Amino acid sequence: MKKGDQFEGIIEKVEFPNKGILTIEGEKLVIKNAIPGQKVRGIVTKKRKGKSEGMVLELLEKAPEELTEGVCPHFTICGGCTYQSLPYEQQLKLKEEQVKELLDSVCQEGSYEWQGIKPSPISAGYRNKMEFSFGDEVKGGPLALGMHRRGSFYDIVTTESCQIVHPDFCRILTVTRDYFAGHQVPFYQKLRHVGYLRHLLVRRGVKTGEILVDLVTTTQLDWILKEGGEEKEEIGRQEEEKLLTGWKEQIESLPLEGTLRGILHTKNDSLADVVHNDSTNILLGHDFFNEELLGLCFRITPFSFFQTNSLGAEILYQTVRDYIGNTKDKVVFDLYSGTGTIAQVLAPVAAKVVGVEIVPEAVEAARENSRKNQLDNCFFLAGDVLKVIDELEDKPDLIVLDPPRDGIHPKAMPKIIRFGVDRMVYVSCKPTSLVRDLALLKEGGYELVQACAVDLFPGTSGIETVALLSRKKTDS
Repeated sequence: MKKGDQFEGIIEKVEFPNKGILTIEGEKLVIKNAIPGQKVRGIVTKKRKGKSEGMVLELLEKAPEELTEGVCPHFTICGGCTYQSLPYEQQLKLKEEQVKELLDSVCQEGSYEWQGIKPSPISAGYRNKMEFSFGDEVKGGPLALGMHRRGSFYDIVTTESCQIVHPDFCRILTVTRDYFAGHQVPFYQKLRHVGYLRHLLVRRGVKTGEILVDLVTTTQLDWILKEGGEEKEEIGRQEEEKLLTGWKEQIESLPLEGTLRGILHTKNDSLADVVHNDSTNILLGHDFFNEELLGLCFRITPFSFFQTNSLGAEILYQTVRDYIGNTKDKVVFDLYSGTGTIAQVLAPVAAKVVGVEIVPEAVEAARENSRKNQLDNCFFLAGDVLKVIDELEDKPDLIVLDPPRDGIHPKAMPKIIRFGVDRMVYVSCKPTSLVRDLALLKEGGYELVQACAVDLFPGTSGIETVALLSRKKTDS
């Protein structure tokens, strides 16, 4: 088997996050976005050092468990969901097997208590945040607004019937796409770095129903400035203001089930294809919305981190609270604290909780949230854990780790271990990063005691893992 060869085979298993495994001519071949039991025809795209990768050309037969109806109309085209054609019970089984296999690769099976997988309370319409992209589905085609086409960096699929968000998201997406298409407003082209429309950010509280809408654009107005002299720039700004006012009025007129909390316009001239905030103007209302978790209220700004599945997050944080155990009269460090959700969940019976987060906006939101929840024993510091950890004066009794996808910085790990706490809880959104860090924690004298998976992302390959670690007792 060599690069360019075509093959047929049945997907034997799927490794995290979406790596379908099949055996061709006695060799292991990896293809993305597959489901166990599918029969596929594909082509070998890479082959090096005994590792082969392929791409599906045609799905010959569905897996026996796959659904034949009720699947999202954008499935297989949109890159957002991988497992939506599987019944939810099968999705859970698949994800549990993936996480358990990864943990067993660094911790001997049976040496820790595996508590299985906890499902999301709802498997449809669960997301409280979406970042939609502007673009076109085919080069030169009409304006599209939605998610990237599966396997493509450039093509955008308009996802007006997305099933993992509330219908309010789809209403806002559709009217926005139609409005700007009608005004022939150009989208930002990543290769040429020209254009205006970049992203549409929508956030909606599942508990509160409050909605925040943010249009993200460049500052480029060449498409407006067709003529003019010294007053050209001022004319452009006036025309932009009219355009944005018209869009705002379109959003206001929608028959939404939720309540509009704010409509915003964010300017972003960065070259990276991310939602970045150079400056934000409020077109209507406020620049935040409220959500509730476990009896606490959280103020969430456009760019602050907050778990995208509010109902699932309650299960996740309750699990963290159960794992960390007794916090009475103890000092708890919440490293990578985001908007301070975990810190505030643990704070009511702790002596003190100290959160560290690198995003200043998230830290300010965490401070505001703790004031709103009347928690005077929560303290939040802005900065990189790697650096801030050296400046902390308190000595923790317990530590909660909730790092970003890439896990804990290798240079920060020895500093965390040196605190010598009896228990740590590690919350991971990427189990491959977790197992890498578990190996370092084991070397530092910790052992895995309990672990479970929590599904916050039905239909997709994403999964959260919660692990309780205990410091090994040494013979004196």
